[in-house]
Amino acid sequence: MANALVSIQIIPKTKNGEDVIPYVDEAISIIDQSGVKYQVHPLETTMEGELTELFAIIEKMNKRMMELGCINVISQIKVLYQPSGASMDVLTEKYR
Repeated sequence: MANALVSIQIIPKTKNGEDVIPYVDEAISIIDQSGVKYQVHPLETTMEGELTELFAIIEKMNKRMMELGCINVISQIKVLYQPSGASMDVLTEKYR
């Protein structure tokens, strides 16, 4: 079972003030390619997995923004670390 939930909002700063949605889409595709369970929400994306793996995905997302020519990127992150197990489904089941 996963030991962490990590929510991330990635805010890339582009060179010429371009629309950031294509960059955010690229960041989400990195999460998708990683194979971890995730849910996209309007203002952030939540991932479920092992803490070290999730942080590695965040690092990859930030580096990709630089490869795409961003000046910098802000990553706002929330972490639930629970070695006994962490699950999006368990935390939200009463709302479904």
